Amino acid sequence: MCSFILYLLALCSLSIISIVEASKTLGSFNIDLIHRDSSLSPFYNSSMTPSNLLKNAALRSISRSNLVDHLLVDEKESTETIIIPNHGDYLMKIYIGTPPVERLAIADTGSDLIWVQCAPCQKCFSQDTSLFDPNKSSTFTTVSCNSKPCTLLPSRQRGCGNSGQCEYFYQYGDKSFTKGNLGVDAINFDGGQGVKFPKSIFGCGTYNAFTIDTDGKITGLVGLGAGPLSLVSQLGDQIGNKFSYCLLPFDSPSTSKLIFGEDAIIKGDGVVSTPLITKPSSPTFYFLNLESIVVGQKKVQTGDTDGNIIIDSGTTLTLLKPTLYNEFETLVKEVIEEEQNPPSPYNLCFGYKDAMNFPDIVFQFTGANVSLRPKNMLLKLDTNLFCLAIVPSNQQGLSIFGNVAQFDFQVEYDLEGKKVSFAPTDCTKLG
Repeated sequence: MCSFILYLLALCSLSIISIVEASKTLGSFNIDLIHRDSSLSPFYNSSMTPSNLLKNAALRSISRSNLVDHLLVDEKESTETIIIPNHGDYLMKIYIGTPPVERLAIADTGSDLIWVQCAPCQKCFSQDTSLFDPNKSSTFTTVSCNSKPCTLLPSRQRGCGNSGQCEYFYQYGDKSFTKGNLGVDAINFDGGQGVKFPKSIFGCGTYNAFTIDTDGKITGLVGLGAGPLSLVSQLGDQIGNKFSYCLLPFDSPSTSKLIFGEDAIIKGDGVVSTPLITKPSSPTFYFLNLESIVVGQKKVQTGDTDGNIIIDSGTTLTLLKPTLYNEFETLVKEVIEEEQNPPSPYNLCFGYKDAMNFPDIVFQFTGANVSLRPKNMLLKLDTNLFCLAIVPSNQQGLSIFGNVAQFDFQVEYDLEGKKVSFAPTDCTKLG
């Protein structure tokens, strides 16, 4: 969730924009992430079978990857467009204003701006709750056109209102959009009982449209990407420029965790780290360099060194550029018998056997070998059919390391140290 902050070197040095000030000394805090298809989600539909849910999630992945590719290959367009997470796989609650108002938002590492729908609204998509009214918050202030936060918006996505207020406009890859005023207000994540960030910058959207159907549940978006107005960038030094998450599948009775600060640091045995790469042409996304993929005793080399795969919490499947995928698929087929006519959008499916011997698969990033377990690779579509959660992307240059591959790993982003770390973890035990 794109080079709309191209001219800002703040992208790679997040410490220079620690705009948010915590209301008390901050050590660590965590936020519940709710998978949109879990029984804890307002989107939960008990009539949907696991197979239906997995198919929908896979189709969201393909759609999302197409939008990402649109941003990566068209630099002119990407100055105006940001990725939309197609419902988003994970949701989070935030509380804005004084008194705090609860909002349910999409959490997305592929986007930057925090925004919610606000009153008075010229055009808003349907939501179950009342719009956030900045006039009812005693701590809300508008941002002026000549302020630093306003200049962090790219020139094509900001304007100046009649009263000198900073106006923003974001159009997403699927033609959804949000338009409104940039504002500052208190934001917290537990209803006001814990740490509060009194000077958080966010978009107060008064002209918004989603091309997706949110069923009235979603009220906005929380960007967790690398740009300077994202949540993690604003928290900056307050969280030591570190955050991590530990993701669970939709059928888990527990929530996934998003962790900020000292507790985000992964310690102990089994931790592996790889360089975090950011690119001026695509400043929102977090890139890693995938050197090779090991399948059993054989290996597929990428030959790349400059960051060739996006790590993304909002994409379900792992997508590999077609040439790499074809070589990978050939090795998998050598060691396990595939089912014919796999359901779309999957490419490889396997019938269940008692003695099913699936090969060990390792993604070898620069400096870090990440061994994928069956839960990170196979999706159970029905009693006797498993499909590989790795598919080819539609475009030659695009690969994405999706969230199924990250299940039950704690994944740490050290934005100052410029590295991403992985450790196998029972995510149900993180609190």
